[in-house]
Amino acid sequence: MTEPTCPMHYLDIGAIAGMIRHRSVSSREVTQALLDRIAALDGGLHAYGLVMAEAALAQADAADRQIAAHGWHGPLHGVPIAVKDLFDVEGFPTRAGMRLRGQAAATRDATVVRRLKDAGAVLIGKTELSEGAYSDHHPSVVPPRNPWAADYWPGISSSGSGVAVAAGMAYGSLASDTGGSIRWPCAANGLTGLKPTWGRVSRHGAVELAASLDHVGTMARSAIDAGILLGAIAGTDPDDPTASLAPVPHFPAAAGTDLAGFRVGVDAAWNLNDVDAGTRQVLADALATFSALGAGIVEVGFPDVAQAIADWVPNCAVEAAVAHKARYPAMKSDYGAVLAAVIDAGKAVSGMDYQEILLRRAAFRGRVDRVLATIDVLLTPVQPFAPLTLAQIRTLGAQPDLIASLQRYTCPFNLSGHPTLTMPGGFTGQGMPVGLQLVAPHLREDALVRAGAAFQARTAWHRRHPEV
Repeated sequence: MTEPTCPMHYLDIGAIAGMIRHRSVSSREVTQALLDRIAALDGGLHAYGLVMAEAALAQADAADRQIAAHGWHGPLHGVPIAVKDLFDVEGFPTRAGMRLRGQAAATRDATVVRRLKDAGAVLIGKTELSEGAYSDHHPSVVPPRNPWAADYWPGISSSGSGVAVAAGMAYGSLASDTGGSIRWPCAANGLTGLKPTWGRVSRHGAVELAASLDHVGTMARSAIDAGILLGAIAGTDPDDPTASLAPVPHFPAAAGTDLAGFRVGVDAAWNLNDVDAGTRQVLADALATFSALGAGIVEVGFPDVAQAIADWVPNCAVEAAVAHKARYPAMKSDYGAVLAAVIDAGKAVSGMDYQEILLRRAAFRGRVDRVLATIDVLLTPVQPFAPLTLAQIRTLGAQPDLIASLQRYTCPFNLSGHPTLTMPGGFTGQGMPVGLQLVAPHLREDALVRAGAAFQARTAWHRRHPEV
């Protein structure tokens, strides 16, 4: 672990965008530098499933020409961004961590990809992920490696996105989260991630795992950066009728250096029961920081999540079976054992059982709404224990209690659809990052950016980088 430093590949989006805007460095120079870094590092880190070098350099050259001739379009203009490989990028295959026969190149961009291009971003590559965005990598895929320590878990399923940004091989990434897939990689890699309200961002052109649980979001180095990315991709979309019609705020405008009048909610029992000492200390330190920033700390009683966590698995399984019905079981031999098992499990859930899950889910969402109506954000852990090692993860399937603990603070907010911000709040004695989570009412991502930006203006956890 190093003290905070800022070589060019670790600058935040605003800083590198300013340099490109004022032409102290060209987008091509920045893009080539990151491509060189990917070439040097990714053979060991395995963050990328596909590096789009030629297309990226062409986009960088176009950005440089546009800036010189017509001016700067905004804070993503000319900035290299990664794309999780479940979003369609025209001209490239979308493998979604799978290795199916006959995977052809996409003929059209996903809505979020098109919007990044419209913002002038340079799409540098497609990042690796677990198979179908579920919990394990396809047997033919070498999993991404945590750049902080090779024997630690890099998270799932947006693991490649987390590794790419943490290792300075992209300035941010498109990602998705069905049960924790933005939050776990952000916590594991020391990043900041925004899982927005379900429907805030179009899912058109994204490979489904479970449609009503899938959230399209962003991963970056700071709350402001995550907000910049979210602002570019959010909004209504005629190609996705579930995309919200609500206007999209300018999220970075919410950023400030104090939280006067802001309310941070805490359920002390939920946050402390069966939570390890290191994570408790990170939460205590975060509360002290929020208080020093002027926020009021409000005790709340969060609804019990045990049933919600139990319901997440069959809910996800049924929707995964629907998502894969055109290929499974016809192409079953191409599937890994874990994803095949969840699809089979989904097929076995009865219609009546699924309806009961949906009714319980609606009731749970209402209970969460009631709690969040009294505060601006809720503070929780991302997970109740220290960063996991690969040895612990290899035996995860034989530890149902550990799985339930890992899901305790993540899956409930996929079921309820509420937005979350994950960011680093400290480090272990072994030098591994520890994340914390903020949750806001529906469509209040601006509150998350405000709280996260104020916290990060006062702390420097998000400015630490791995030694790679």
